[in-house]
Amino acid sequence: MQLQMVEAGQGPALILLHGLFGSARNWGGVQKALAQHYRVIAMDLRNHGASPHAAGMDYAAQASDVAETMAVLGIGRAIVLGHSMGGKTAMMLALTRPDLVERLIVADIAPRPYPPSLRAVVAALQALPLHPGLTRQEADQALRSAVPEAPIRSFLLQNLRFESAPPSWRIGLAEIAAAMPEIEAFAPPQAAPFEGPALAMAGALSPYIRPEDHAAFRALFPRIDFVSIARAGHWLHAENPEGFMAALRDFLSY
Repeated sequence: MQLQMVEAGQGPALILLHGLFGSARNWGGVQKALAQHYRVIAMDLRNHGASPHAAGMDYAAQASDVAETMAVLGIGRAIVLGHSMGGKTAMMLALTRPDLVERLIVADIAPRPYPPSLRAVVAALQALPLHPGLTRQEADQALRSAVPEAPIRSFLLQNLRFESAPPSWRIGLAEIAAAMPEIEAFAPPQAAPFEGPALAMAGALSPYIRPEDHAAFRALFPRIDFVSIARAGHWLHAENPEGFMAALRDFLSY
């Protein structure tokens, strides 16, 4: 599947892959900063943003989408940075198509399955009453019990077209709901480890990458380095952009 994307800058190719319920535009500040030195392509993963909707979201399929889009763009090799679900996609791409990945950066996700903690959020989104005239305030209130954090509700509601009559989802919500077991999972392929430079970036306040995950990372990515971003949780590039960019520049400079 060819993905939609936002491109900026010139130079070596650098690909940005967002997380669940995100889109290419989530990388706005990061993309702008990196575009001073790189050709930065922020992709909308399948069922997200402006990309097509399709059944199945296993990471082999998502990595194949990225590879196909790179081919369409004439990119033979790139630095690949992925956050959360996009980080798993980036890892799968590096393991299945190492010829395409110059360097790998994984932001706050480990190469393992995660518990189904987001299924309640998916159910709450599916339960929203999409009636004509629905306001953002009404939708926010309807999500409050399932999603108590106001910034996360705001992030999720970026995916709802309030201008439609009735409002409609920009994301493939039904496809995402059906694919949650695949999104939560991660099954590394029976392939050789990725031997290129790699970096795992963890939010210091996030539980997504634990010290006991380091061995699994090293088994798949022997040259991996680890860095913790202070004062940041799971959305580390939004919560501490200065620390995130400093760690990223350090990794890209050697």
